[in-house]
Amino acid sequence: MSVHAKQTANQKWKEAWASRRFRNKLIIGLITIAAVLSVFPIFFQVIERRRGVLLHDWVLSMIPAHDVSIFIFLLIWASTLLMLVRFVQDPQILQRFLWSYISLCLVRMITIGLFPLEPPEHLIPLADPIANSFYGTHFVTRDLFFSGHTATVFLMALCLKRQSDKGLIFFASLCIGVLVLVQHVHYSIDVIAAPFLTAGVYWLGRKVADI
Repeated sequence: MSVHAKQTANQKWKEAWASRRFRNKLIIGLITIAAVLSVFPIFFQVIERRRGVLLHDWVLSMIPAHDVSIFIFLLIWASTLLMLVRFVQDPQILQRFLWSYISLCLVRMITIGLFPLEPPEHLIPLADPIANSFYGTHFVTRDLFFSGHTATVFLMALCLKRQSDKGLIFFASLCIGVLVLVQHVHYSIDVIAAPFLTAGVYWLGRKVADI
């Protein structure tokens, strides 16, 4: 980061932090997301023990299953690193992403709860030691509708402001959507629905963040 960019970022954060509304909303948001994430292991272990519907997905039937965990991992965490840099530079991006991500987590818990599905055939467990830590002691295969990996990176793209950033992360989310199908960890409907539901979640999160 250049000296000018650093000064601009510092000024933005000083102005944002001077606002009681921004401070309160950020603190409440951080407490809320911590509470939601603390519930994740319990929730996912519960849904992992229930029975669901096995979908006959003709798209997956045409894709041979391969372990592409490393590529999914690299795309997700490279996108996350870029987001962290933008958070430092612009507090509004952080606020919008925080409240949108809270909404995304809650909506996914609702949809997963409402639509119990059996894991796709030929599923290969996704090796992501960081993300998997939120699932509890056992690998989860029934967190299906809709794809959290695809949705989270798509949400990052929506929250970013620079067109070059948006284009890069939108492409990353597209790649992730394809790769989770290659690994058979999601049905095609999980991936197709993710951007549409995420767009609605972003609209809600942005409304809350910008009030």
